[in-house]
Amino acid sequence: MAFALPEEFQKYVSEKLSNISARSVGAVLELSAEGGTVPFIARYRKEKTGNLDEVQVRDVIHCFESWKEASARRVFILQEIEKQGNLTTELRRQIEGTFDLSTLEELYRPYKKKKKTKAKMAKEAGLEPLANWIWAIGHGEISDSTELAIKAKEFINPTAGFATYEEALRGAHHIIVERLANDPELRLVVRDEYFNRAKIHSSKTTKFKPHSKYETYGDYTEDVTKLFQSKASHRYLALRRGWQEGELKVNFTADEDKLMAVYTQKACTVSKSQANEFLVDCAKTALTVHTEPSVSNELHAKLKELADQHAIHVFAENVRRVLMASPFGPNIVLGIDPGIRTGCKVALVDQNGNFVSHTVLQLKGEKAEENAKTLFAEVTKQIKIMAVAVGNGTGGREAEAFIRKIFVELGIETPIVMVNEAGASVYSASDVAREEFPELDLTVRGAISIARRLQDPLAELVKIDPKSIGVGQYQHDVNQSHLKRSLHEVVESCVNQVGVDLNTASESLLQYVAGIGPATAKKIRDYRKEHGSFKDRSQLLKVSQFSSKTFEQAAGFLRIFGGETSLDKTGIHPERYAAVKDMLHEAGLTLSQALGEGAQKLLPLKTKWSQLIGEYTFEDIIEELKKPGRDPRDPYKVFKYREDIHEVKDLAEGMLCPGIVTNVTNFGAFVDIGVHQDGLVHISELTTKFVDDPKLVVSPGDQVQVKVLKVDKEKNQISLSMLTGTEKKQAKVRKSQGKGKLSGRREDSKDKGRGGKGQKGPMPDGRGPSKGGKPRRPQAQPFNNPFAALTGLKK
Repeated sequence: MAFALPEEFQKYVSEKLSNISARSVGAVLELSAEGGTVPFIARYRKEKTGNLDEVQVRDVIHCFESWKEASARRVFILQEIEKQGNLTTELRRQIEGTFDLSTLEELYRPYKKKKKTKAKMAKEAGLEPLANWIWAIGHGEISDSTELAIKAKEFINPTAGFATYEEALRGAHHIIVERLANDPELRLVVRDEYFNRAKIHSSKTTKFKPHSKYETYGDYTEDVTKLFQSKASHRYLALRRGWQEGELKVNFTADEDKLMAVYTQKACTVSKSQANEFLVDCAKTALTVHTEPSVSNELHAKLKELADQHAIHVFAENVRRVLMASPFGPNIVLGIDPGIRTGCKVALVDQNGNFVSHTVLQLKGEKAEENAKTLFAEVTKQIKIMAVAVGNGTGGREAEAFIRKIFVELGIETPIVMVNEAGASVYSASDVAREEFPELDLTVRGAISIARRLQDPLAELVKIDPKSIGVGQYQHDVNQSHLKRSLHEVVESCVNQVGVDLNTASESLLQYVAGIGPATAKKIRDYRKEHGSFKDRSQLLKVSQFSSKTFEQAAGFLRIFGGETSLDKTGIHPERYAAVKDMLHEAGLTLSQALGEGAQKLLPLKTKWSQLIGEYTFEDIIEELKKPGRDPRDPYKVFKYREDIHEVKDLAEGMLCPGIVTNVTNFGAFVDIGVHQDGLVHISELTTKFVDDPKLVVSPGDQVQVKVLKVDKEKNQISLSMLTGTEKKQAKVRKSQGKGKLSGRREDSKDKGRGGKGQKGPMPDGRGPSKGGKPRRPQAQPFNNPFAALTGLKK
């Protein structure tokens, strides 16, 4: 084994990650301890880990962190209970027998140091003997006919605040109540009842709003066990939000008679003793005032924890799909931030994402169309714009229709694409945007961001908080630290999976490359400004504070196009360059001959070189040589909404509409059909086949065909269906990230799309593809400001 695993951890990890060998677990932890990042370990240390993917590598690391946390907590609990003198052999066995934090806390709960309770004050006043006497009477341990009030007079202590026999009895009551409330066996009975047989119920409060979004939960009951299932976790989060906003009252209901009988039996076994009524009241108080509220809080916490985990997972996967959306590619784009009253902000962005110029396009007014024709005729005469990207916010459809009309009249065939602008305003007001464009207005920055989102969604979206992308499920209600870590991991994974152009990547993008981070990303940017473009990867070592360890982690994910060696544009790590050169020499090939289909000529060397560098590494090298600089994202496909619908009022039941999936939740998918209000496709309307997880059918960004089922104009709600009558023909099974996935009605196309990677036909500007399918980067052109004549703006 590469890494010595503690015996207890071996048992723990074998239960949590039974599909991963101890050898692989040890290798991951050893590499991680040496400073290895997850993307690097998963991509370039497959021989050591046994080809674990990123998810498995992260699972191992998280599992180890959880075990260490539980181990430390276990040691603390044992020490604390031992200090109190309460650590029995059985209790030690129970504590040492678990690494589950909730179980450990449950075992520790009776022994936690508490604030000065009423029971503790009563004990300090000398009332515990009275409580013990009453307890003994109720359990037949002694025979004494003395009335409780008479006996209590012996324990009056005015100095301690117990000046009457009633107060003395009250003190004894507190002591017995605490004894019953802390009894682990009794609590276990209540916990079992609540966790396994209770129901959750919600009802309206006086603050319940007309047409409330919690209408479903105004009088709602469900088995708690169902909420423990991931597919139902969103219902708990909805109930909880309604509860916190004051519209709902939420509580658990259990078999009170059963629980009361158990507590009464424990509190008093002699039903006809003079202590019976007193002890029964103690039992009722212990159950209803202490144990049930405590267990109820624990149940809420557990349901919240599980719901958080699933919601974070759903959100993270949605973010992954959005980040990995098809890029339009390095093409000149006109970005439009729509506005009806103040006009649309228009920004021209070159093929490398650089801002060129901006102006305002009015949609209303006598000369609006005339001015627009003049503007677009002038622009398209000077520059070949490959697409117009229009934000899908307020006024987006109006802007799209207006521009489309002008283009038709001018005979311009440039595609007009609606772009999801969620979070664009967040970027516009951010420090990143201010640093990029300090002299530009917020709305102009938004137009630039919209254009760049079309060119490369990943490169632009990394500049904003992933929570602002708009594909979450109760993301503001879940554990924020867990959400932040999960989203960071997703962004890091996407960036390293795609790879980063070292010479054009923004600081925001570079910081997510394995091993780099914000400080080093800034150093790289500063080096580029001072020394110009990188010619080869080894130059990274000249960057200030760029260590050999950082180079090891990052180099394979950084690409250099047009550099001194073609290997620098591939995902082959520099540590393997020597091996590649030796293989090429042995095969009698030059590097240029081995790129593309020529890589097949190295396959006869597999047996020998698999033994030298590892089979996984050899196969990865061949794949990289076949498609140097490949982009794993799908080719881009132009999408168009129906031109006859722009608002909810334009919809009618039965209409078929093209749409884009914007969000996927446990209960279905939201689809944008171009009316400024997403419609819901309920899980039952996704496919003819039974599915309990919508993610098996659709993902954010999918282009789908939907049918309008119902339009509620008063609530502004749209119900949609993907069962359009052609689903049997269209349904197929697809795979995504190693898991089987039902395609449903996703409009996948074999057409590589405009600007897509790996296309066989010509690029939109007439350029042919480069070797390996990577589109050639267009040559930088000098720009004359096409808006200058109309606006007087300078470049």
